Amino acid sequence: MSTTIITVDWSDLPLELLQTIARHLYTQTDYIKFRAVCSSWRAAAPLTPRHLPREFPWLMLRPSRSVLFPHRRAFLNALNNKLHLLTLPEASSSRRRVGSSHGWLILIDESPSIFIINPITRAKINLPTLSTFPNVLNFDFHSVGREYTLRSPGAEVYTCNLRKMRDSFIKKVILSHNPYNDSNFTAFAILNWHGDLAYCEKGENSWKFIDEARSYCEDVIYFNDTFYAVNKFGSIAICDVKNAGFPKVSFIKMQQRIGGDMQYLVDAIGELLLITRYLELDTDPERLEHQFDNVYKTVKFCVWRLDLSGPKWERIMSLGDRVLFLGENSSLALLATDYPGCKGNRIYFADDYSEANYDGISGDHDVGFYNLEDGSIEPLPCYPRISHWPIWITPNPC
Repeated sequence: MSTTIITVDWSDLPLELLQTIARHLYTQTDYIKFRAVCSSWRAAAPLTPRHLPREFPWLMLRPSRSVLFPHRRAFLNALNNKLHLLTLPEASSSRRRVGSSHGWLILIDESPSIFIINPITRAKINLPTLSTFPNVLNFDFHSVGREYTLRSPGAEVYTCNLRKMRDSFIKKVILSHNPYNDSNFTAFAILNWHGDLAYCEKGENSWKFIDEARSYCEDVIYFNDTFYAVNKFGSIAICDVKNAGFPKVSFIKMQQRIGGDMQYLVDAIGELLLITRYLELDTDPERLEHQFDNVYKTVKFCVWRLDLSGPKWERIMSLGDRVLFLGENSSLALLATDYPGCKGNRIYFADDYSEANYDGISGDHDVGFYNLEDGSIEPLPCYPRISHWPIWITPNPC
């Protein structure tokens, strides 16, 4: 009896069948793999699948050292400890990321360029360059070692080289909306050296300062259709930038003094929270034996809720079912019940302290989650220390 072998060309499956399969995929990972099979499968699956639920945040790790795949980046799902590998040459080691927001990374080059990119789709949008900030007087690529000329708030003129501008000028950038869903998004930046706040609308050619809110530079969040920025003492500057060129700024002054080394604002599903992070020098003898500089580590978080009747920050001892994600990303809150296996009342954190804040004392992958119930800290899988620290990002192809 002879055996007949039938060869099937899976790329020739009917378009309607492929579209039906694509609509019944419910994880970002499965959807990405489906689109990667071949051109006909990719054509059947929209680039922006709006039926997919929001994925648990990933932690973007170091660039690949592989000779065969030099442009791959690894992303860790902290819920199941699975790694996802994406080709992302735009996030090379020559570029620095200054934030993630709505599933997009914000990257700076050693040239003046600033852009945002979706690591899932690799869609890219340029923002105004570093040379368009109001305090940058001149950019000359041929003035080696002093390419930028800047002016301080005190009118002092000084120069800066390409690398220092890339690494130190901007502290953080967030976006008001997902660029896929709202073409009129606003980018909002915190600058390191003088505590300036700046913003730009999509399509604009330059950044604008919000002079009234200088020094409110600990963190910023988009909340109730406007930007809220916090200073070291817990006071809030509310920056309404919807009127182009004429930002309106109001303040919530706090009489109390909030402690901690770092502050984060979080839109915790309709409630504004302030999270204070406490750091200590790591004195572990085993680590110090192999370490040549001082290293900070996170030891505690405190959570405060905005009470406008004071106004004041009210200490809360539990997040309930909520889970927070803090770091260089736009701070994020999720409900644990939306993710099987996830536990609430936790704060996931990544190291995001910069040289401008801590005199060159850096973190050694201070990454993990803090249990608000008992104050314990559980580290996430340890990776070799590098200059490009991990950052949280919510994978979002649409």
